[in-house]
Amino acid sequence: MSWIDHALWWQVYPLGIDGRDVRGPHVPAGPGEGLAHVARYLDHVVELGLNGLALGPVFASATHGYDTLDHLAIDPRLGTRADFDALVAACRDRGVRLLLDGVFNHVSREHPLARRALAEGPDGEVAGWFRIDWDAPDGPRFADFEGHGSLVALDHSSPAVQDYVAEVMMHWLDAGADGWRLDAAYAVDPAFWAAVLPRVRAAHPDAWIVGEMIHGDYAAYVRDSGIDSVTEYELWKATWSSLASRNPHELDWTLRRHDALLDSFVPATFVGNHDVTRIASQVGSDGAAVAAAVLMTLGGVPTVYYGDELGWRGVKEDRLGGDDAVRPALPADPAYLPGVAGSDPMLWRAYHALVALRRRHPWLVRARTQVLDVAADRLVYRSAADGGALDVELTLTGEGGVTASVRTPDGEELVRVGTHGSV
Repeated sequence: MSWIDHALWWQVYPLGIDGRDVRGPHVPAGPGEGLAHVARYLDHVVELGLNGLALGPVFASATHGYDTLDHLAIDPRLGTRADFDALVAACRDRGVRLLLDGVFNHVSREHPLARRALAEGPDGEVAGWFRIDWDAPDGPRFADFEGHGSLVALDHSSPAVQDYVAEVMMHWLDAGADGWRLDAAYAVDPAFWAAVLPRVRAAHPDAWIVGEMIHGDYAAYVRDSGIDSVTEYELWKATWSSLASRNPHELDWTLRRHDALLDSFVPATFVGNHDVTRIASQVGSDGAAVAAAVLMTLGGVPTVYYGDELGWRGVKEDRLGGDDAVRPALPADPAYLPGVAGSDPMLWRAYHALVALRRRHPWLVRARTQVLDVAADRLVYRSAADGGALDVELTLTGEGGVTASVRTPDGEELVRVGTHGSV
C-alpha cells in the first residue's frame, strides 16, 4: 500500500480565506499572509482526523488564481516562498501531506509569454506555446478556455510546453509537495500527460496525480494519460441529488458505476469543492451528514471541503463573483471557527465520528460496493475489502428526515448520523 491509501484531504481555497477581493489589484501593498493563515489551521485538520492538505492555486496570478502569471512564484497575496517552505515544514511536523493545484490547461492572457507571443508574431520563438488564429478578422486571437477570453489555452502538442510543465511539477515536488491536482484535465489531451508524467515520476515516483474530470470517460482518461485518479463528479452529483429528490435509485445506479471504476483505479471522492454549491445548501444539515457518511464508507480517496465539516452554506452562481459564497474567509484564529455564523455542531460531531470510522477501517480506500436493498425511501449497501465489511443503510423519508446507519454485517451499529443528531 502507498501513502495515498491512507490519505484523507482537507481542501481549502487560499486566496479566499482572508476575505480578499480576488478580482482586485494583483499586487497588494505588502506580502499577504494567506499561506501563514492556512498553516494556523493544520491543527484543525489533524483534530478532525484528516492527514492531507489540498491547496487551491498558490502561484502568481492576475485575479482568482486560475489565471496564472508565473508558475514558479508564490502569489504575493499569499506570502513569499519562505511562507510556502514554512507551510511545508508545518505539514511535515504533523504528518500532513500536501497537494498543489496545477493550472496547466491555460494561463492568464497577461502571462509574459502570451504577451510576448503576440508581440513577436507567428514566427516568434514562443508562438508555438499557444493556439493563435493569426488571421482572425479583428486581429490575432488566442484559443481560450470555455469562452473566457482572459484565459488563453496552451498548445499541449508543443514539446516546449511539455518540458515546461514537467519542470514546474518537479520544481514544487522538490520543494516538498506530495502531489498535484490537474485543473481542467478534461480539456487536455491525455497524450500530453502521457508525455509529461514519465519524467515527473522518474524523479518523484510516489507523487499522486489526480485530474479534474467533470465529465468524460474516467477510466479511459486514467489509462491513456497515466495519471493516478480523477475527481468523481458522477458520484458527487448522485449523492446530493438522491438526497434532495428522495430518490435512492439514482445513487443505486451510480454506486454500480463507482464499483466498476475500482477495477482500474481509485477515484478521488468528494461532496463539496470550490466550484459547486455547498452540500448543506443542497440538502440541509441532516442531508449533509448523510452525504458525509456515503463519502467515508465508499472506496476512493476522500476530500472534505473546508467548512463542510461545520455545515457552512453557500450557493454557486453563474455570474461574476458567483464563486465567492462557496470560497469564504476563515477566522484569523481557528479557535473562533465553531462560532462562525452558520456553523453546525451536529455536523462537526458527525464528521468526527465518520472520519474516525474511516481511519479505523483503512481498507475502505479500495472497498467494493454491493447494493443489498433499494426501495422508494431506503438504500442499503455493503462496502467490503481485505476481509473487512461494513453495511450502510440510508433512510430517506418524504417528511424530510434522512439518516445513515453504519453497521457491521452482524448488525452492530457503529455510527448513526442525520435527523438532527449523530452517535
